Amino acid sequence: MLNQVEELASKAFDELDRVSDVNALEAWRIRYLGRKGTLIRILRSLLTLPPEERRVVGARANELKKALETSLAAKKADLEQSAVISLQRESLDVTLPGHPVLLGRLHPTTQVLEEICDIFKSMGFQIVEGPEVEWEYYNFEALNMPADHPARDMFATLWVDFETESADKTMLLRTHTSPVQIRVMEKSRPPIRVIAPGRVFRYEATDATHEWMFYQVEGLAVDKNITLADLKGTLFEFTRRLFGSDRKCRFRCDYFPFVEPGVEVAIDCLACRGAGCRLCGNSGWIEILGAGMVHPEVLRRVDIDPDIYSGFAFGMGVERIPMLRYGIDDIRLFYSNDLRFLTQF
Repeated sequence: MLNQVEELASKAFDELDRVSDVNALEAWRIRYLGRKGTLIRILRSLLTLPPEERRVVGARANELKKALETSLAAKKADLEQSAVISLQRESLDVTLPGHPVLLGRLHPTTQVLEEICDIFKSMGFQIVEGPEVEWEYYNFEALNMPADHPARDMFATLWVDFETESADKTMLLRTHTSPVQIRVMEKSRPPIRVIAPGRVFRYEATDATHEWMFYQVEGLAVDKNITLADLKGTLFEFTRRLFGSDRKCRFRCDYFPFVEPGVEVAIDCLACRGAGCRLCGNSGWIEILGAGMVHPEVLRRVDIDPDIYSGFAFGMGVERIPMLRYGIDDIRLFYSNDLRFLTQF
């Protein structure tokens, strides 16, 4: 029996040394010092021993019981102290500054798009939208570009494989937002004053100045006695509000199949102020949009009499404006999702 007590002592102290948390320590206590623990069972079995052996074994068992209880208390104190130190290390110092919260922001294209819309809304224009997947009729034919018109070569078109009962109905991804103007004139009678912002698509390779998808804003005004002077006054005011009150604006003849006459609108270079530099090709001017008086054939297609009504239209690429304003030399940056670029705006 004495040998059992010594083996129990060796085993109990070894296990106590390996205890690393409070739960394991409680399990150890129950196993050796609990009411049904190993040492208690030995003490209860002393009555079966002879008197001399009972005295020796009992003394050693009681001595071991006190030693185990003392070691248990010391181990518990050590574990509790370690837990306090760990909590102190992990505690939150509320006086420390918090982690910065990164706020989202509008894409630079969206910022400029909203700015353009606000300018034209203040002039009395309404904002209208239309489908991005469009009928060929609205994208070309209604805009004075029949199937054999050479101007269609200006628009690298993404066609949609869409089966219809009629062979002459073909769908495509719109190449400009001008189809929205046709849809408005079909449903409304003059006076009309609208702008049509939205995405457009071109089937072309991407490079520093070309993207297959980009944003446009096109405008239309139709009423009696509208002249080229109204167009010039509207766009001159627009460029002053968008680029600054000291901007100079130039109108030159250009060709677009849905307007007659057509004009190219340019502003004096923001970098050299018209002196000539690399940005403007040493011309002193930078083109920003195309415009003109609505072609009479376009008005006739929507049952508006060109002998009574006239109108002007204009269109611009939205990405071109922040490129000019901020000196961005690659349009692909707008759609690269590079936060180093986007967070600058």
